[in-house]
Amino acid sequence: MAQLSRGRRVMGEINVVPYIDVMLVLLIIFMVTAPLLTQGVKVDLPKAGAEPLPPDAQEPLVLSIDKQGQLYLNVGGTPDAALDEDIVAARTAAALRRAPERPVLVKADETIPYGRVVDAMVILQQAGAKKVGFITDPLDQRKSKG
Repeated sequence: MAQLSRGRRVMGEINVVPYIDVMLVLLIIFMVTAPLLTQGVKVDLPKAGAEPLPPDAQEPLVLSIDKQGQLYLNVGGTPDAALDEDIVAARTAAALRRAPERPVLVKADETIPYGRVVDAMVILQQAGAKKVGFITDPLDQRKSKG
């Protein structure tokens, strides 16, 4: 302590120059790597860990497709009966005329061909659905199956 009083004063300031250097190096790294991360085609994929619909939302219109490729709709007389594509289109159009902002979801078995799901989505789109979502199993249940 006696040595400090001879001619040296204690410096109470922080030298920020090294922090600025580190910040500039990190900025350059992020500027170089950011364009590399955004390559590819933008696709909106369904997420298995997605949030559930809010409880105050309207009951969604659900088109189910079983392992045989048969279509079922949760509106109409019997939701457990397989329907023809024309009946699905007519019921979907009627339901969407009454409530145009009603959510439309597809619930398809994982073993059916992708083309069948696309055909079902085309039926929904022609009936007036603006957006179509997918119903998936929660992520934890899918891991326990495999």
